[in-house]
Amino acid sequence: MFRPLGDQGVLIRFGDGISLETHQAIHGFCAALARDPVPGVVEWVPAYATVAVYYRPQEIGYDDLVRGLGQRLAASDDQPPPARVVEIPTVYGGEHGPDLEEVAVLHGLTAAEVVARHSRPEYLVHILGFAPGFPYLGGLPEYLATPRLAMPRVRVPAGSVAIGGAQTGIYPLEMPGGWRLIGRTPLRLFAPDREPPTLLQPGDRVRFVPITTWP
Repeated sequence: MFRPLGDQGVLIRFGDGISLETHQAIHGFCAALARDPVPGVVEWVPAYATVAVYYRPQEIGYDDLVRGLGQRLAASDDQPPPARVVEIPTVYGGEHGPDLEEVAVLHGLTAAEVVARHSRPEYLVHILGFAPGFPYLGGLPEYLATPRLAMPRVRVPAGSVAIGGAQTGIYPLEMPGGWRLIGRTPLRLFAPDREPPTLLQPGDRVRFVPITTWP
């Protein structure tokens, strides 16, 4: 379960794939570590099935670190703190969701049906990655899973709501990207002058709320 990550980190593996159970175990452990920090630990980064823990080797040795992390792991109850629910107002289609019609055709649906089915679930923020504040959201209905574009766009506007394979996500900044753009939110997912700078955090729940007018 514990594996060295360079000379200043350790990787803790909780599973081999994406699942709610693994997510809960990871964030239960992170909550235990936040309540009772291990001396010398600088930060920890949760992913789908692992947590990377970074530390100062001049303050704590690897063996003592693993021992301390094991104690926090034993103290965790596999239940993360209560989830925050964040509503994401989203304009679907048109200039803000140029791939919506194509996604609908690929699945034999109308654009309105895609919007209704995409906005129906409550999504789980598994991790942030790829870019600051980019949420990888679990809970996309299987029948909406859509392959990424064969040729990524050079420019994807900030706030774009997209589908990439079996996941949905939101681009926090203007950047290149190959996910299918079905809508856009006016919310700022990443603001370096805000504390915390990311709107969403791992463990949050997300609801997309269709709106018809861009503010």
